[in-house]
Amino acid sequence: MVERFAERLQEQLSSWVATVEPEALVGIFILLSISTIIHVIIRVWIIRLLKQLDDRTTSEWYAAVLRHKLPQRALFLIPLMFLYIGIEFVPELNEDFAQFITRFTAALMILVTARVLDSLLSSAHTIYLMLPKASLRPIKSYIQLGKLVIYMLSIIFIIASLSDQSPWYFLSGIGAITAILLLIFRDTLLSLVASVQLTNNDLIRIGDWIEMPQFGADGDVIDISLNNVRVQNFDKTFSVIPTHKFLEHSFRNWRGMKETGGRRVMRSINIDIGTIRFLTYKEIQKLKQTHLLKEYITDKMKDISAYNDKYLKENPSILTNSRWLTNVGTFRAYIVEYLKKHPNAKKDLLMLVRQLEPTDRGLPLQVYVFTNTIVWAEYEQIQADMFDHLLAVMPEFGLKVYQQPSGGDFQSLTRKSD
Repeated sequence: MVERFAERLQEQLSSWVATVEPEALVGIFILLSISTIIHVIIRVWIIRLLKQLDDRTTSEWYAAVLRHKLPQRALFLIPLMFLYIGIEFVPELNEDFAQFITRFTAALMILVTARVLDSLLSSAHTIYLMLPKASLRPIKSYIQLGKLVIYMLSIIFIIASLSDQSPWYFLSGIGAITAILLLIFRDTLLSLVASVQLTNNDLIRIGDWIEMPQFGADGDVIDISLNNVRVQNFDKTFSVIPTHKFLEHSFRNWRGMKETGGRRVMRSINIDIGTIRFLTYKEIQKLKQTHLLKEYITDKMKDISAYNDKYLKENPSILTNSRWLTNVGTFRAYIVEYLKKHPNAKKDLLMLVRQLEPTDRGLPLQVYVFTNTIVWAEYEQIQADMFDHLLAVMPEFGLKVYQQPSGGDFQSLTRKSD
């Protein structure tokens, strides 16, 4: 079909050229020459002048406009407009041939106009990214959608111009092929809806740290476009995720951690239940010398003495009637005071130490605190320092960490049995 159309067009042009008068040929040659000269002047002199002006100015928006070739493409409309208007003044020109040149020139002007609008949208996006809060509301997907609409309309207008038909003639036929368009642009439409929801609900921003295990993504968002979201993982690899997948799958956004400036530590120490007991009076006096426990033990012993004086008059020898300090409770109080005084613990966020349900691995004592930094390396260092200290100080309370028997444990049992 294309070959037949090209042959017919060639035959038609040959017949038009054969009927063109010499005066018309001279007029066309002069018109094309002037248009070419205008094009050369624009390309060599004016555009060079615009670039020199960019070197002398510090305006960021002008640099953005020039980088996306907005003035360059807009200036190319001048020779086309000269040709479009000047064709009417060529004498003795065949009317059909003149209409063909007019339609072809109009089609070129439509194409150049589409490219100018493309550059305008790209320039607007670049200028928008210069704003301080641009990462909060990314608009790249809207820019891409606008470009898609512009080029689709330009194709329709170009076809209408070449065929000498009204654009509404072609637009009216879109309804008949809507189902096909929906099938072809299914992912694009889904991504558009997802992009609008992600942006309006402020679910993702450029620079956010997100986790999406389904796609192996664990890193920073570096680009949000109409069709996909690009994530740079911490191992420096890239994950490209279709935008509409963010509405179909769950993901974790760590932005809240960055905004608060603190990263959570939530780790448990499994205590051997067999080492949990009451402290002796001698141990209490020794622990009382610890500056972190001095106030706690003093206040606690006052409450215990008052309780015991009241309820131990009748049966002082029965232990279950009395109250006394336990090593695990005192250790828990020590951890709380230790975290309060720790220079790298964030004091304005939740801080607690709690017992979890005992298991066959001992009694989990969970530490829940936030560090005052979100830098990964610093966070890991602070967390390690905290638990290094807590694990090392546990024997002072008569406690041991639960640990499953190893090969060395069974060998010691064998030697004892021998």
